[in-house]
Amino acid sequence: MAESASIERLPDEEFRRVLCVVAHPDDLEYGTSAAVAEWTDRGIEVSYLLLTKGEAGMQIPPDECARIRRGEQERACAEVGVAELVMLDHPDGMLVYSLDIRRDIARRIRQFKPDAVVTSAWDLEAPWGLNMADHRVAGVCVLDAVRDADNTWVHPELAADEGLPKWGTRWLLVAGHPKPSHGVAVSAESVGRAVRSLEAHEEYLAAIPGHPKPAEFIPAMLEGGGKALGIEHAMLFGGFDLRGRPAGP
Repeated sequence: MAESASIERLPDEEFRRVLCVVAHPDDLEYGTSAAVAEWTDRGIEVSYLLLTKGEAGMQIPPDECARIRRGEQERACAEVGVAELVMLDHPDGMLVYSLDIRRDIARRIRQFKPDAVVTSAWDLEAPWGLNMADHRVAGVCVLDAVRDADNTWVHPELAADEGLPKWGTRWLLVAGHPKPSHGVAVSAESVGRAVRSLEAHEEYLAAIPGHPKPAEFIPAMLEGGGKALGIEHAMLFGGFDLRGRPAGP
């Protein structure tokens, strides 16, 4: 079966570093972690930046919830070979678009120097239903921060005070994009690791009434992506080539 005319394979052969930026623990485990498993297996360094600690995700005291969710996210990262996890202190459930969030993301981009930045869709309606406010805010902040990171005159204090000159990321990849354009082929092993990465959020998922088991929908979702590429499994993204050339200083 030939690849779809509208979905291309992501040209990630020369990627060295990928930064994934989302709002909460577990956001990357709904399919994206399968692509992450593929990347880390190939020696690509992947770092996670979470804007919150997920402290409002369960109806228990926030400090206790944040502790649980940090541990679950660390175990999810281990399943797919992610060694670096950064979780910020922005308020879970109450993210508001701000220069502070943009600066925090731009700082991490300049520190890590990724070839690609991955985030989740910011549309009001997502493939899974109505998209929550934190996801929408996070996605738009990432979009703008990728540009900020490559502009000497936006957040100039990052260079002047922190020694972080601008960095131009080549690719912005949006999981859950309503019109995906690129796909990453994932093996059956990576599908299994993606399932286990979501299963690592055991206490959080148990607190969501009626949440399906990861093994019941993650493989099917990745099979759907695979059909678009004419292969067995794939993770799809809205892919935006911001430079048309390799990222660099």
